[in-house]
Formats: sequence, structure tokens, C-alpha cells
Amino acid sequence: MATSYATVTWDQLHRDARQLAAELMPRGPFKGIVAITRGGLIPAAIIARELDCRLIETVSVVTYDEERQGEATVIKRPEAAGDGEGFLIIDDLVDSGVTAELVRRMLPKALFACLYAKPTGRPLTDMFVVEVPQETWVLFPWDTAPLFIPPLARRDDTSRS
Repeated sequence: MATSYATVTWDQLHRDARQLAAELMPRGPFKGIVAITRGGLIPAAIIARELDCRLIETVSVVTYDEERQGEATVIKRPEAAGDGEGFLIIDDLVDSGVTAELVRRMLPKALFACLYAKPTGRPLTDMFVVEVPQETWVLFPWDTAPLFIPPLARRDDTSRS
């Protein structure tokens, strides 16, 4: 279970994806991108746009049940990517490295990049933008919703004197 949380906004995610794309530019051009679903879909779309890459494949791996990590299960393979030569793998976060290790075995010749990396999974990625403490649970914009919070002066608080 996470001991702290870090919230990533849409703006921050977009900035980080564009920064990663800029750092990837000298490593390309790429034949295509393999997005690790679901978290890698939006970063992959942003990076594909910035790198002018039209071929986007997906690999679907299930490892989490809420905040508990379980056994990795592949539910969709990235057939169009072959052994990964010339391809870029994109994910939002490398955490324990379970998913990254599995995908790297499927695509040994691909470059693996993600926006955020935790220390345990960091050695499995070729490039990332921000390191996150291992005990932090990252809340992505698609996992959260903005809520209206009434001003303090309008709250019904009978404890005020």
C-alpha cells in the first residue's frame, strides 16, 4: 500500500510527455510506438504527435487490482512490432518493473521510455523524465476528478465560535 500520493495534472503530463519526446528525437526516427495499456496510451499519443509517428501498436498487460500488484498477465500482444526493432515502447510509469520486464522480453530490440520511474523499476527503462519515490502512488489525471470545495466561509461548521 502506498504511503504517499502524488497527483499529476493534465498540464504536467503533457509537459512531461513533450519533454520525453524532445529527449527521444535524437534516438529516432522510429518505425512505430508500442503503448502499454492503459497508462501508456495518452503519453504515447502525445509522443507520437511530437515525433510525427503514425504507427501506434498496443500491448495489454494486467498487473494491478486497485493498489495491489499481482501476477502479470498479457491480454493483447503487440503483433505489428515484431521483435521491437525500430520501435519505441511508451508507458506512463515503471513501478516494480514487472510489466516492463515482461514487455522487454517480448520486444528485446525496442527502446523503452516512460514519463515516471520508481527506483525498483528504473533499471528496466532506457529513458524517463521524473523519478518518483517507491512508496508513492501516482494519481494520473484519468484516475481523478476535480471536485468543487466550498470556501471556508461558506462551510457549515458549527465548531466555529
